[in-house]
Amino acid sequence: MLQLNQSCLVVVDVQGKLAQLMHDKDSLLGNIKILIKAANILGIPILWCQQYPKGLGATVDEIAELLEGNKPIDKTSFDCFGDEKFRMKLAALDKKNIILCGIEAHVCIYQTAEALLKKGYRVELISDAVSSRTLQNKQIGIDRMRIGGVNISSTEMVLFELLKDAKNSKFKEIALLVK
Repeated sequence: MLQLNQSCLVVVDVQGKLAQLMHDKDSLLGNIKILIKAANILGIPILWCQQYPKGLGATVDEIAELLEGNKPIDKTSFDCFGDEKFRMKLAALDKKNIILCGIEAHVCIYQTAEALLKKGYRVELISDAVSSRTLQNKQIGIDRMRIGGVNISSTEMVLFELLKDAKNSKFKEIALLVK
């Protein structure tokens, strides 16, 4: 099970026109926003990556505004872990549980998850907070990650796993996010 004090949220490449082409984009963006709000409530650090923003554009406004105060990590490697700035920031956090969301499931999310696993991180993929342009590619990405040892979860499932108990002082705030 995830431990709150050992967790980090990684938001990957929710950018420009590409984000608008994702399968079930409204649900995808809604769940990513819930995860970011919850991370802020629970004090979970957030790493935010952008794939070559000169070409793909910046993170969509509705996500970027929730990440105010964080600085995006601009990368060219599909795998976030392939970027030195990402590796340094992640190492400085000293967290072993990575909660992963963003796009595209079969490219950047998949490659990031595989690299993190190889380096000994526990990866929790939030299946309703990742997508690809097609449902088929999203599902192929999720299937490959599951086979590789990634834990598959949902937005609501991960939030209550982090809370552990309804007596948690943050329970009501988190519960309101998923109602």
